[in-house]
Amino acid sequence: MSTTALEAAEELEARQIGQLEEQFIQRSQLYHLADGVLQPTNRPPGVRVLMKEDPRLPAMPKAPTLIDFFKLRFSAGQQHLLQSARLARNNGLPDKMVLACLLHDIAVIGFIRAEHGYWGAQLLEPYVDEEVSWAIRMHQVMKFFPDEAIGYEYPQAYVQMFGADFEPEPYAVAEYERARDHKWYLSARIICLNDEYSFDPGMHLEIEEFEDVIGRHFKQPKEGLGNDNSPSAHMWRTLRRPCSAL
Repeated sequence: MSTTALEAAEELEARQIGQLEEQFIQRSQLYHLADGVLQPTNRPPGVRVLMKEDPRLPAMPKAPTLIDFFKLRFSAGQQHLLQSARLARNNGLPDKMVLACLLHDIAVIGFIRAEHGYWGAQLLEPYVDEEVSWAIRMHQVMKFFPDEAIGYEYPQAYVQMFGADFEPEPYAVAEYERARDHKWYLSARIICLNDEYSFDPGMHLEIEEFEDVIGRHFKQPKEGLGNDNSPSAHMWRTLRRPCSAL
């Protein structure tokens, strides 16, 4: 009896998972700190560790694109980014700002929540216009500061999340003061304005809606993200293989 392609794929997956069970998952210290654990469990003597691809995660193509990461690595929280980008497009903003809204919380949905504006900008800098990466970096701190002149109010969600008496840290205040005089101040504010109203749980969008914008304004390396030797290639490799021991 011949083996179908599906049966062969299932057999391969079973073998990979079996191999994984014989390996120790050497999670990075950051994973443990997020659980309030300072001293994690050490690897048992003689046990191999996971390196390279993780069979628990969807397989990535050899030359992954930004859309591949949206589909195979990023969380369901990407709906917020897709909704923000659609809102920006419906508001008549240029493609470059639509892309900024599409990627503004890329660190949250795929990497690290803390300091997400900075991590996201660093991840994207080699592939987007400098104005886009600056706006993504600065939107994080600028959201703490209302700007009545353009109609941006302090988010009620922040009051609920952090409390009415929350005050931004000194570094955030200093960053905001510097940003106020920057030539791209309004670009970061555009993200803030199209961010706050993009949390509709009843709406489901697909990344393909913005394939044209990505194609025109995201510099996709032909080698694939993580394989192109850019200053942030290591970050994309980490997203691809988050539990690789080294």
